[in-house]
Amino acid sequence: MPFCTQCGNQVADSDVFCAQCGHRHSGATSSASSGPAAGAPRPRPASYPTQDPLANLSPRTAAILCYIPTVGWIAAVVVLAARKFRNDKIVRFHAFQGLYLFAAWMVVQWVIHPLMAAVPDRVIRIDRILEGLLLAVSILMMVKAAHDEPYVLPIIGELAQKSAAEQ
Repeated sequence: MPFCTQCGNQVADSDVFCAQCGHRHSGATSSASSGPAAGAPRPRPASYPTQDPLANLSPRTAAILCYIPTVGWIAAVVVLAARKFRNDKIVRFHAFQGLYLFAAWMVVQWVIHPLMAAVPDRVIRIDRILEGLLLAVSILMMVKAAHDEPYVLPIIGELAQKSAAEQ
């Protein structure tokens, strides 16, 4: 039995189009050209399920990914936009809290760090302390999310609860 050259789905010899992606099968017979538009792929019927790229992503994993330092905001935005987690308040809470934690990191990097650049290295720099604190909080939140504990951070956790409650 041949396979579709577009998506790799197994197709029968008599199939003109792939049932998975709608691509015209290279082994199609000449009788197939009697359709409405010869050579044009037919539109995929609505009955074919579309594959969700987040189908195998568990809520726990999604929550953990939202706290990865520097890139967790990407996972948080994807989680908030995904249909799969639209009604999962705990995962949405973690996504919002991860976004707010990233916003705090951005304030340290873009505001406090340039202000502290003029301070000599012998002085304890507040920006370095805040960066270390934010890293520790990110790790703590990944551990809490791994244990399915919706730990509410001061200030940003309360904002995340309000944001997750709204839809």
